[in-house]
Amino acid sequence: MYPIIHKIKQGIDQVVLAVCSLAILTLVVTVTWQVFSRYVLNDPSSFTDELARYTMIWFGLLGASYLFGKNGHLAITLFISAVSEPLKKWAYLMINIVSLLFINLAMIKGGIQLIGRTMQQFSPALQMPMAYVYLILPIAGVLMSVYIIINTLEVFSMNAVKEQSE
Repeated sequence: MYPIIHKIKQGIDQVVLAVCSLAILTLVVTVTWQVFSRYVLNDPSSFTDELARYTMIWFGLLGASYLFGKNGHLAITLFISAVSEPLKKWAYLMINIVSLLFINLAMIKGGIQLIGRTMQQFSPALQMPMAYVYLILPIAGVLMSVYIIINTLEVFSMNAVKEQSE
C-alpha cells in the first residue's frame, strides 16, 4: 500500500509545484513590469499590482498545502517531537483529525460559501469575479486534507511494516 500512496503524493506534489512555479514567474513578471512602467515610463500599469496581490494569495495557500504534504508545519512537528515514542502516532492522529475538522469547516465549507457570495463582485482593475481569487480556499483545503490523509496512512502503514518485521 505504501508505494501506491507515495506515487499519488508525488503526483500531487508535482502539480502543486508546477502551479507554484507559474505563480512565482507571474509575480516576477508583473512586479518587474510595475516597477518599469512606474519609474521608466512614468505611467504605472493599472492591473499589475492587483494581479501580483492575487497571485501571492494563491502562491501562499498552495505553498502552505505543499508544506502540509511535507509535514513541515512548525506546531505539529514541535508537539510530535515532545511526546513519548509510544504515543507519537496517536498524537499525530489526533492533530490530523483536528486539522481536518478545521480545514473542512473553515477552508472548504467557508471557502465555497465565500465563492458563492462574491461571484457578482468584480475586482477594480482586472474586472474579474472575486470568486476566482477566493477559489483557492477550497482548493487548498482539499489539497491539505488529501495530504493529511496520505501522511496519516504513511505513518500507520510504516508502523505496521515495522511491527511485522520485529
